Formats: sequence, structure tokens, C-alpha cells
Amino acid sequence: MIPCSSPLAQYKAHRAEIHKAVSRVLARGSYILGEEVRRFESEFASYLGVRYAVGTGSGTEALHVALRACGIGEGDEVITVSHTAVATVAAIELCGATPVLVDIEPDFYTMDPGTLEAAMGPRTKAVIPVHLYGQPADMTPILECARRRGVRVIEDCAQAHGARYKGRRAGSWGDSACFSFYPTKNLGALGDGGMVVTDDAALAERVRCLREYGWVERNISRFRGMNSRLDELQAAILRVKLPHLDSENEARAALADRYSRGLAGVRLGLPRIRPDATHVFHLYVVRADRRDELRRSMEARGISSLVHYPVPIHKQPAYRGRLRGEGDLPETERAAREVLSLPLYPGLAPSAVRRVITTLRDLTGDSP
Repeated sequence: MIPCSSPLAQYKAHRAEIHKAVSRVLARGSYILGEEVRRFESEFASYLGVRYAVGTGSGTEALHVALRACGIGEGDEVITVSHTAVATVAAIELCGATPVLVDIEPDFYTMDPGTLEAAMGPRTKAVIPVHLYGQPADMTPILECARRRGVRVIEDCAQAHGARYKGRRAGSWGDSACFSFYPTKNLGALGDGGMVVTDDAALAERVRCLREYGWVERNISRFRGMNSRLDELQAAILRVKLPHLDSENEARAALADRYSRGLAGVRLGLPRIRPDATHVFHLYVVRADRRDELRRSMEARGISSLVHYPVPIHKQPAYRGRLRGEGDLPETERAAREVLSLPLYPGLAPSAVRRVITTLRDLTGDSP
């Protein structure tokens, strides 16, 4: 079976360096918020071109802490998209705020900036654009709209490590940005982990306090915080992987190019890249009219695929009937019916790519 992603392949590619880093942490005897976390925070901030980075326990918690650090809570509204991992909306609700959902651009699957103005109201306090599948959202009009209304912008970069928009890294545009280091991500740990990044010193300090019980000094909580700490082992592993991120993103882009050339003319909607953007292909996502049937046929021929995401958040049982914006998201609902993620990860063999292409051409009746 050709897997859709392979954290194991990433581990094997860096096995010796990872073992050395883990042994260093174990021998040091400091396992929580120590030297590895501090160095990774500094290195990741430098990579992105921002001033501050603060490690958290997961990407979801990064969003939660970032929202709280911006003072967002009960009675506030936060605008985001329904075509995203449920974590984006879950983090908003963890703050006590109300998610307001807007539609996506059909070509790029990211927030449609044209929907923002109408979605904003007197209680709107933040916008969370999601850089989905490795493609940056259209940040310039999103920021212009938010700035006119005095609204915070928090980028969800969970799938966009290393992506660029108009020459700058995703994560360096908003008031803050949040990353996930879940094992399947372009920069993945061997467990959970997350990061909040910002250029705002006061916001960074508040995030640092919030992630550890609201402590400004140890054991003294100045305000209500939580426990969301990136541990030393994961930070050490991520420090090993970070220098390889750009080359592995290039490998992803090369595989995506193979797919796009091999599938040209096939009755599938192929990915489009936003002008002035660098897509890092966390996922290679196509559109298919009979997606579920195609997926079953691929599985029968030994090729895994995934759907990101099969049910929009506003249609899910936990959220149905409670979110402002539902019922008017046609592009979101069409994407949910049609999108399909093909196998793609650094280390995927060219022969596997050829097999996927040949299989799709055969199943769609588009064999050369």
C-alpha cells in the first residue's frame, strides 16, 4: 500500500541526528522548558523572520493561547473558515468566543477576503486566516480589512511551514501566528507540539505566561493560565529537522510537479498556486466529481488517499446550529464533496508517483 503520508520516512531520513539529540536531552536531565526549547524558539523565529517564538503543547493550544493573549473571550466573535481542521474552531470556543465562518476561494481553498467585511460586527475581535494544504491565504486584503476595523489577525500556519506570500514567510504577516508540529506536518515532531510567533514583545510575554499557569515569576500566577509546554525532547527533534525544512519542501514541490505534469488532461481539478506565493505542498489536493468512488477504487489498487476535509465544521454534529455564517458557504461545501489528497511526502519513490498517476488515468478513463 502506498501511504498518503509517512512520519516514519521523516524519522528514518534523520535517524542518527535524532538519536544524538534525544540522548543529549536525556543526559542533561532537564526535560521541560529548558535549553532545547529556548534554542528552538530562537531558531524558528529567525527562520520565519519574526522577533519572538513561544513553544506550546500543540497547534490547537497555540491558537488557544494566542487568542487569550489578545484578550479574546466571552462575548467576542472570531472570523475564520469552515474548510479547515476542527482545531481552528475548537480553539476559538476554548476561549469562550463565538466562531463566525466565511467561505473560501475555489481556486486556493483559503479564506475569501471578499466575505470579510460583511461578516464583521461590533463584537468581532479577531480574524484567523488558515494557510491550507501549504498554500498561503491572500493576506494583503485580509489585513487591510482587519486594520480598518481594528481587529487582530492570527494566522493558522499548521500546514504552511516555510510557505511564502509576496516574499515573506507565512507566519510573519499577522499580529501573531500559530504552528503545529504534529508528526505529519512539513516540520513534524515525534509527538505533539506547537508554537506561537509574533513581533509584539508584550504579546509574546503574555503567551509565555499563559502557557505556564499565568506565572510571571515561578509559582505566582498573575492571571489565569494553563499548562501547554513544548517539551525538551520534541524541541530537540525539531531542531534537527528545521535545517532540512527548505530542502524537504523543495522535494515536496518536485513531487507535486510530477503529479501535475503526469495528470495534465485528466478529468480532475489540479492544484493551483497563488500568484506571488510559494506553495509548500503539505498536501497535494485534487478535485473529483465522483470522489468517494474514485477513492475506493484507488484503495482497492493499493493506493491510500485522504479527504481534507469531508465534513465542513458548520455541518458537524458538535457545531451544527450554533455558528454564525452557516448555510451560506457554497464553495466550502463543494470542496468537501470533491477534494482528495494524494500520497505526497519527502522520500516518496518516483515509481510510487508513476503508479498513482497511471492508476488515476486508468480509473478516470484518461489513459494516454
